[in-house]
Amino acid sequence: MSRIFRAASAAAVGLTALTVTALTVPGLAQDRPGDVVFESTPVVQMTVPADASQPVDALLETEMDAERRHESLSELVASIDYRAPETEEMRCLASGIYYESKGESLEGQLAVAHVILARADSGRFATTNCGVLTQPGQFSFVRRGVVPTPRESAQWRTAVAIARIASEEQWHNPVPGAMFFHATRVSPGWNRPRVARLGNHVFYR
Repeated sequence: MSRIFRAASAAAVGLTALTVTALTVPGLAQDRPGDVVFESTPVVQMTVPADASQPVDALLETEMDAERRHESLSELVASIDYRAPETEEMRCLASGIYYESKGESLEGQLAVAHVILARADSGRFATTNCGVLTQPGQFSFVRRGVVPTPRESAQWRTAVAIARIASEEQWHNPVPGAMFFHATRVSPGWNRPRVARLGNHVFYR
């Protein structure tokens, strides 16, 4: 009798072990109501730059763009310390912004800057900011192929800041794809796709 009891106990233990194994080993449980189905947990990997000399917070701050650090374009402009344009290209870009849009909103000035930059990158115009401005018949403030430099003023300092923001892509382009614009007081009748109207200018592709 004791042998029969021990055999029955062993069989019960074996059945219990088999049941537990079926429920805990992935792939053995069947997808039926009441069964436990285990799924593999995805592994989350974090890539650490090879140069990890900076704290992680500093690396994240470096990658965060200006639009997330500043709530408005005016705040971004105000955060830029003024310095005279370092290159002739920056001087030309800032001059184009100043003479074409110094009375416009900051967004309107940024739009003019992007038109000049887009022309220089397009392959359809001159390949430099100064070359774009001095092409005949394009910008009325240019006289005899010379791009003037404005006198020191608050508006000039703003134009220089906008030039830096545009060339360094610190803020989104309000007129993506635009390479032409005209004042709202004229109607040239261009057959071009219109991008936007900002202040006293209409922009086209």
